[in-house]
Amino acid sequence: MARPETPVRPQTPVRPDLSHAVALAYHEGASAPQVTAKGSGPIAAEIIRRAQEAGVYVHESRELVGLLMQVDLDQHIPPKLYTAIAELLAWLYRLEQKQARAGANPAATSPAAAPPAGLPAPVRALLPSR
Repeated sequence: MARPETPVRPQTPVRPDLSHAVALAYHEGASAPQVTAKGSGPIAAEIIRRAQEAGVYVHESRELVGLLMQVDLDQHIPPKLYTAIAELLAWLYRLEQKQARAGANPAATSPAAAPPAGLPAPVRALLPSR
């Protein structure tokens, strides 16, 4: 049975049971998001820690990380992952809109500030897995 995907808030301490992490970035005009960092064990923990310090949203998805770990560093994600990453960006957008309606300042905790239809630049997301 697949474990449901769960968001990890930027304020959440790095959990020692997360063994892999992949960081993505999307810049306006780019053909697709690209892998900007990836690693296992202590490197994954450091990637997550730095993302949290920078206010980057962390989203946990073992399956997606497994696929993204196969993408070379600084390479764009493959077309077969476009839908999954678009869904992640939409999730980030919905989360930020919810925070904005609640009076929180989403720009203070996440760089994504525009709807997925006009993909924000840069969008950063970190994907850890166990």
